[in-house]
Amino acid sequence: MVETPRLSALVVDDEPSLVRVVEGFLARDGFDVRTAADGETALALAREAEPDVVVLDLGLPGMDGIEVCRQLRTFSRCYVLMLTARADEVDLLVGLAVGADDYVTKPFSPRALVARIRTLLRRPRTTGGAPEDSGEPAKQVFGDLVIDPPAREVHVGSSLIGLTRTEYELLETLSSRPRVVFTRQQLLDNVWDGTTGAAPGDEHLVDIHIGHLRRKLGDDSRSPRYVLTVRGVGYRMGPG
Repeated sequence: MVETPRLSALVVDDEPSLVRVVEGFLARDGFDVRTAADGETALALAREAEPDVVVLDLGLPGMDGIEVCRQLRTFSRCYVLMLTARADEVDLLVGLAVGADDYVTKPFSPRALVARIRTLLRRPRTTGGAPEDSGEPAKQVFGDLVIDPPAREVHVGSSLIGLTRTEYELLETLSSRPRVVFTRQQLLDNVWDGTTGAAPGDEHLVDIHIGHLRRKLGDDSRSPRYVLTVRGVGYRMGPG
């Protein structure tokens, strides 16, 4: 009988008592757990151990959680759950914009935290971050919307939707990390890349193409099902 590999977690926080509690609950739930109290150590451990999930405090000393997450996303596809004691919405959204998958505000129930992590691990990790060894990414499904990256096709229900290259790449970028907020500048950097006439900082261009994309998808901007506006920040995909 082949044993199923144990899931691994990295807990990053500078509060030793909190780390001990979270480490204990995760270990009892079957995780192999490593811990770090600062960003530099966390990144080194993430490279070495390749954890399945990182529980990452936003307010770390020195290199904060946002910068740790930004660097982590250059080499890892692990799930990232951000911890924050700051309820300010902008801080939370900025954290998600750099690649965090979810967040929990302090204080929290350790049991609820483990449940959130288990929910994260059930989400498909398809594109973004470090590449998978298995080749082509899987289809992404958001209600009636189906995105097929290998075929570069998009369907809403049974209808094939004709998108321009720019519209498709905007949609593919947003869907690569469901529920993650992308700023307009991030979308400019990812989709235009200086090759299609977009001037640096021309964020209004993103809004125009998002409008075209929504119309083709039949997505009402006043009550969107697929592409959501996060006021003052940018855009994200709705729940899958």
